[in-house]
Amino acid sequence: MSKTILITGASRGFGKIWAEAFLKRGDNVVATARNTSKLDDLVSKYGAAIHPLQLDVTNKAQCVDVVSKAQQHFGKLDVVINNAGYGLFGAVEEAGEQEVREQFETNVFGTLWMLQAVLPILRAQGFGHIIQVSSVLGITTVPLLGLYNASKWAVEGMTESMAGEIKGFGINTTLIEPIGYSTDFSGDSGVQSKGIDAYNDFKAVAYEQMKKMPYGDPKATAEVVLKIADAENPPLRIFFGTTALPWAKQVYAERIAQWEKVNHLSEAANG
Repeated sequence: MSKTILITGASRGFGKIWAEAFLKRGDNVVATARNTSKLDDLVSKYGAAIHPLQLDVTNKAQCVDVVSKAQQHFGKLDVVINNAGYGLFGAVEEAGEQEVREQFETNVFGTLWMLQAVLPILRAQGFGHIIQVSSVLGITTVPLLGLYNASKWAVEGMTESMAGEIKGFGINTTLIEPIGYSTDFSGDSGVQSKGIDAYNDFKAVAYEQMKKMPYGDPKATAEVVLKIADAENPPLRIFFGTTALPWAKQVYAERIAQWEKVNHLSEAANG
């Protein structure tokens, strides 16, 4: 039986690749984007199976309206993929107030508005699967992406709490945590803060290191997303990419070692 999938940020990158993967196997897809003309090729190819809807996830009322239209159009929502988001590049000190607010409006509040829009429908159905596109930077960090890191840490915390709240309604939750991929994340879709000269030398080295990282193939994620969407008991968290798990193991080992080193102070602070 075909599924109905709602994907935000479906005009490019992961969102568009995944939308086509679902369409190719016969599912119905509600594909949302700020500019739906970028979905014209999928409409031409898959016809009525794709229902494009214009959406700015930072607009809460529009999120509610789009979700309602999606449910009415196909009659149900099996999987909701919160994919819309982007990166803000620069040192924490460099980030402008408006840039930071916009980063959180999209990556955190946009995700929240979509969750609050879809959950009443999924609860009424008694089934559904919410897939959140987070990042390995939602559990660790790199310099020069501090505000993006912070937004994904927020998504992680919110989603883990929500997963426990909604499991009893028959709704599954999965956080996808990709490592670096060859998308336009650091290109057209990214935002660069106005620089402060004091960070120029550090940034030159850091960005050069980023360029040398092994990046994954976005197209390779499609089959895995299909398997996650079909899983009877999907994972709460899954890394995408070969280097994420070794990195996470190192980071958590270092954290535990640090906590243990100062645990005598922690116990003294208990009173």
